[in-house]
Amino acid sequence: MTKKFINRLDQGLSDLKESHLHREVRLYNNFECNLASNDYFQLRFHPKVIAGARRACEKFGSGSGASPLLSGFLPCHKELLEEIIVWKQKPYGMLFNSGFVANQAILKHLPGKKDLVLADRLIHHSLAQALLSCPAKFKRYSHLDMDELEKLLQKNHENFDTLFVVTESVFSMDGDYPDLKKLVALKHKYPFVLVLDEAHGTGVFGENGGGLAEEMGVLSDVDILIGTLGKSLASMGAYVLSHNQSVIDYLTNVSGEYIYSTFLSPSQVGAALESIKLIKTYDEQRKKIRRISKYVRSQLKQNYQEYESPIIPIFIGDPHKTLNLRDILLKNKILVGAVRPPTVPKETSRLRISLHSDINEESLDILLNLIKTWKKD
Repeated sequence: MTKKFINRLDQGLSDLKESHLHREVRLYNNFECNLASNDYFQLRFHPKVIAGARRACEKFGSGSGASPLLSGFLPCHKELLEEIIVWKQKPYGMLFNSGFVANQAILKHLPGKKDLVLADRLIHHSLAQALLSCPAKFKRYSHLDMDELEKLLQKNHENFDTLFVVTESVFSMDGDYPDLKKLVALKHKYPFVLVLDEAHGTGVFGENGGGLAEEMGVLSDVDILIGTLGKSLASMGAYVLSHNQSVIDYLTNVSGEYIYSTFLSPSQVGAALESIKLIKTYDEQRKKIRRISKYVRSQLKQNYQEYESPIIPIFIGDPHKTLNLRDILLKNKILVGAVRPPTVPKETSRLRISLHSDINEESLDILLNLIKTWKKD
């Protein structure tokens, strides 16, 4: 390596440290209360989930051994996909190795040169990054702003072959979510392909934990549904579902993200399958998460009070102060996420509280008191 190259890297790292935006991998093992995980039901510790992973591993091996189009698509993958299809009420689907690559595949390969993609400004990085490789033109509408979206639809719906609207259900950094009924009403007025990322809505919302679209009764109007296995389902991987087989067949044939990667390991598949079976029955756990979410939001007395998702942001703004509060909580055995730019917009650094169904109210009160004391100081 050249000295000039290393000097450039070192200067970049120095700039990040000076602005308190430097990141490093740390081993977090000195805590009693984890509020930084996306495992909303703590299923990664559930005996049935662990047993499901073990059974699949013993039966099909420690890895899939190949990409899905060679020999990597195993009976356990077929069983999981069939379970998801029934659960999410979509007749066709496919699995991916992660939510990130699933999102990339959809926006890189489905929109065409004569299409337009309209995306919520705060969509996940995997979707936003994919837009840059998308052959279609794209526009970002203000976060959750259905009025602005309607104006864009009205202006553009006759100028392109196909319009796509891309949004998340529960947004990963803000914990808020769109009014999907209003969004579907716009779809009926100005036909478009609705792409919905249910990564953080799955498990938490819906009568059967199917997600926000199930909760709001619009699941049949979602054209392309994406979800992950690595959050409520306590595993790793993702799925893409549709009412139209051509969508799935096309991605199967053109998506390098799917074609050229060794497929999900059987243990991940076995764990996800057991998690789905449990989540379908977790009505009381869902109610608890939403109840404690409302409680924490009411105590913090800041924005996003009307939402009931487990993701609760505490806006601080200054990245150095954000890290300071994170470290104070960690000293008190409470782990939360400190989120800074570029993950979130400038001057919106925050702590990200991620609730789960096993937490008790005593732990929440300790957390809230520490935050209130810090704010007074």
